[in-house]
Amino acid sequence: MLSVLDNTLIANIRSYIGKFLLLDKKRGKSDVQKAIDTLRVKTPSAATLIQNLSGGNQQKVIVARWLLTEPEILILDEPTRGIDVGAKYEIYTIIAELAKNGKSIIMISSEMPELLGMSDRIMVMCEGRATGILDGKTATQERIMELATEFM
Repeated sequence: MLSVLDNTLIANIRSYIGKFLLLDKKRGKSDVQKAIDTLRVKTPSAATLIQNLSGGNQQKVIVARWLLTEPEILILDEPTRGIDVGAKYEIYTIIAELAKNGKSIIMISSEMPELLGMSDRIMVMCEGRATGILDGKTATQERIMELATEFM
């Protein structure tokens, strides 16, 4: 029920607290606008309620939220679940750009094409245990499925 602005700032709100414990709205709005522009969030404004955005744009706002915390490692759990193909492509482009810029990305996904297309390494798990680590360039769906059904 929050706006794009509030949803983006909420994880890092303490860094926007200024004198007299007041929110530095100008800096917050500026940083959120940069994130909107960088991630190509389609929104009429930062004041728009997030629920009024498409699923893909909602996902981008959530990614922007965590990027404002300036993480070295970003964990994305099913980042493209429930969004259309075009929005998936945009999320994949953002992830690739983050990795290119030196961010470490851990992506959890149940979508095989996503894993094979986006990963440098794939750790396969079965019943909460790692059953293997594959090189992303040589991994196959068959090998992933073998490891996913393997018991240790």
